[in-house]
Amino acid sequence: MNGWVQKYKESPEAPFPGSGHLKPEDERMRKLEKEIRDLKEENEILKKAAAYFAKNQK
Repeated sequence: MNGWVQKYKESPEAPFPGSGHLKPEDERMRKLEKEIRDLKEENEILKKAAAYFAKNQK
């Protein structure tokens, strides 16, 4: 019981994460990491497209 009270005091907005529920800061970090992955993938696609079109213009 003391452990639960301590967890609640440390993080009252999300004291018991688990079962797919993350703390708000962990959820934000997860979303930002996904956004970074998506942007890197998009950047690679654009680089390949730019190289393709540059090659065809010569």
